Amino acid sequence: MTGWASSFAAYLDRRVMMVLLLGFSSGLPLLLTFSTLSAWLKGEGISRTAIGIFALVGTPYALKFLWSPLIDRLPLPILTRALGRRRGWGVLIQVLLIVTILALGATDPVEHLWLTASLAVMVAFLSASQDIVIDAYRVEILDSGQQGPGAGAVQTGYRLAMLAAGASALLVASQWGWFAAYATMAALLSVGLVTLLLGPEPEIKVSAATLERERKAAEFLNTRPHMKGARAKVVAWLYGAVVCPFADIMSRPGWLAVLLFVIGYKMGEAMAGAMANTLYIEMGFGLDEIAYVSKVFGFGATILGTLIGGALVARLGVMRALLIFGILQSLGNLFYVVQALAGHNVWALAVCVFAENLTAGMAGSALVAYISGLCNVAYTATQYALLSSLTAVGRTLFASTSGKLADMLGWVDFFLMTTVITVPALLLLPWLMRQQERVAPETG
Repeated sequence: MTGWASSFAAYLDRRVMMVLLLGFSSGLPLLLTFSTLSAWLKGEGISRTAIGIFALVGTPYALKFLWSPLIDRLPLPILTRALGRRRGWGVLIQVLLIVTILALGATDPVEHLWLTASLAVMVAFLSASQDIVIDAYRVEILDSGQQGPGAGAVQTGYRLAMLAAGASALLVASQWGWFAAYATMAALLSVGLVTLLLGPEPEIKVSAATLERERKAAEFLNTRPHMKGARAKVVAWLYGAVVCPFADIMSRPGWLAVLLFVIGYKMGEAMAGAMANTLYIEMGFGLDEIAYVSKVFGFGATILGTLIGGALVARLGVMRALLIFGILQSLGNLFYVVQALAGHNVWALAVCVFAENLTAGMAGSALVAYISGLCNVAYTATQYALLSSLTAVGRTLFASTSGKLADMLGWVDFFLMTTVITVPALLLLPWLMRQQERVAPETG
């Protein structure tokens, strides 16, 4: 019991609490371009297929590793001097997010669907950029013993934000319209903004090995006849910021299997989630019912799943937890089948939401722990951006087909398909476990 008490006491640390607030800011924009946006579009009479295609709006989450090296190392002229590298980028991005979310809420998707889509993409881009900053800030501001509680705190804040952007946005929209809902969410982003303004700037942690590698690259480039002075320094910087983090990932045994696993692990859950609100509305549920049951009740189940998952990861080990929770997550999608067959039944909705959110929360805790463990401390920000981007592929590129598949298959067969689509990723886990056991003595 003492171990459990000390684990939970770590959440009261000031820096961990800051991470909780930043997790809230990180999670707030997601549903505004995902399920909340799909509910808005459905209410305006937009077709299922078009709503499904809107999942592509989240593509920046899957591609954020492309510009993460710039945010990781590029200084901003005024803000970096005034606030520091992390906080300078964070404040700039959050101010732009507030403005863009307000603009998105002011659009009319019936008359100007492309404008709505364009602004939604911009919100997703800025949100993905904010994630790069917050993930790096979290890793750098916490010491090694706080990384576990920090991961739990950032997920809890993220889920609180999803409650706000889901249930609260739907309730505000049902009373005062969609612009009021999006304006409220834009105002809530000030939580992260104030946290960054009042928080400390983490120390820049560049390993000796990284500095030596970049120094050697600069010296080599200076020996090239066409590569002198400033040009050599720029190329050397790009080498250290861009090439080295990805080369490090690809130098590891089974790296391709790792990337495929990260992509596929939550694909079924993402595809089902993309159509969840559409299913509920077609079953006859009103926005207020969805808000109270699907969002509020589901929020509690997700937090419970996250806490249970985090506790069991420490006891089972990351790999075993990934396998067990992955199976439970896939089985959780079967409850959507129950909902489709039950129709407008609030009790069926409650069971469906509880089961899906509980298992998704458990799997999410295990996946965050796994990704964090994969990062080389010399390249944490860029590598975390790469790996977390891959987890978004299922939520965006693959989930974009969910509306079309639901039209083709019908609700029951569609959700049965989402139950089994994660099986290939789960089948990779035993092999990855053996690979990890093989390299453990070398890294120990």
